[in-house]
Order: sequence, then structure tokens, then C-alpha cells
Amino acid sequence: MPLPHPDLAAVTVGCAVLTVSDTRTPETDTSGQLLQAKLTAAHHAVVAYTILPDEPEAVGRQVQTWVANGSIAVIVLNGGTGIAPRDTTYEAIAALLSKTLPGFGEIFRQLSYAEIGSRAMASRAIAGVCESTLIFSLPGSSKAVALAMDQLILPELVHLTTQLRG
Repeated sequence: MPLPHPDLAAVTVGCAVLTVSDTRTPETDTSGQLLQAKLTAAHHAVVAYTILPDEPEAVGRQVQTWVANGSIAVIVLNGGTGIAPRDTTYEAIAALLSKTLPGFGEIFRQLSYAEIGSRAMASRAIAGVCESTLIFSLPGSSKAVALAMDQLILPELVHLTTQLRG
């Protein structure tokens, strides 16, 4: 797979991590911990982290609060992107996006298909922009988080946020 063109300068991006789960705690939130570790290892700043139950109004309010925070350029959510009745993260996030990045979900599902087969079609991973904040919404699986971070998000994070900030 070709690598993207290198970014001209090292940039530290302010990020927030939101785990959407009815059962996870900070101690059991392996995907949220993995997101934070990968962002930190890539020299980005994790400015905020929280866990919320899969309630679309609460998720939307938290994301809007972080969008209003000038030190947060990227929000990465995990959890609630399937099709179970309690999986409502997609609806909460899609309603906030002024621009979507359809290629993110398409490529994520293609990469997931190579790993897990046809079950990848059930993922409603989504990405886009709310005001000038980049938002990625991922499944709650740690394998899915690692795949998205390593192959899609981290290689393009600086480039995308630089484009947004003009």
C-alpha cells in the first residue's frame, strides 16, 4: 500500500477520545486506552477523555462541547457503530457533521473485510467535520480501533487538520 506524502513539519494535534458504552469503565476501556496510547505515541496531545452510555443526546452534547474547545482539533469516538438497538453513535455524529468523509467509512470497511470477512458490512464507522473539528467514529473493538488508527487516521491526521485550519 502506498504511503501518503510526508507532512512538512511535525505538528502536535489536540485530540479528545470518547468511548460510547453502557458497560465500560476507565479500567475496562481497552479501546479508549488504545486510542490514547496511539495518539500519544504519535506525539499528539490527548486533551480530554470520557466514557458515556450510548445515549445520542449525551454523546451529541459532549461532542459539541469539545468542538467549542479551541484546544481540540480532533475527536475520536469508539463504540455504538453497529446495528443493535442501543447502537446510536452513528445517528448522533452524522447529525453534527457539516462535511462527511465518505472514503473513511468505505476504506475502513474494505480493510475490515480483509480481516473479518462479510461481518464488516455491519460497521457504520463515519468521519467528517463539525465546524473546524475533525471527527472519527469507530467501532468499539480494539482490533477495529488499531486498524483505523494505524492505516487511516494517524497517517492523515496532520494533513487533514492542517487543511481544516487553513
